[in-house]
Amino acid sequence: MAKKKKSTAKRAAAAKSPGAEKAPAKKNVKKKKPSGLDAAARVLAETGRPMSAKQLVEAMLAKKYWSSGGQTPHATISSALQREIQNKGQQSRFRKTAPGRFALAKSKA
Repeated sequence: MAKKKKSTAKRAAAAKSPGAEKAPAKKNVKKKKPSGLDAAARVLAETGRPMSAKQLVEAMLAKKYWSSGGQTPHATISSALQREIQNKGQQSRFRKTAPGRFALAKSKA
């Protein structure tokens, strides 16, 4: 019996020692960059008119809402806009007004 109490006492002492508890790790939290679609929605909301993907990208880059290292960022944004419209349907933030032109979908509020 004495051995059992002794080992329990050692565990209790170890648990109370300052090195036993780990402080929560601090994470280096970076501000998340907005996606290309978020930036496009912001530009369309500010302008209030339909725009082509090229016009959207030019405005997004000028206002520093989004950055791209690719050679064809307008194609990336155009594809992403079309994909959201196709996948989300009525729930999409965007609508196509003409070939290659996009606007914000009407809010249902």
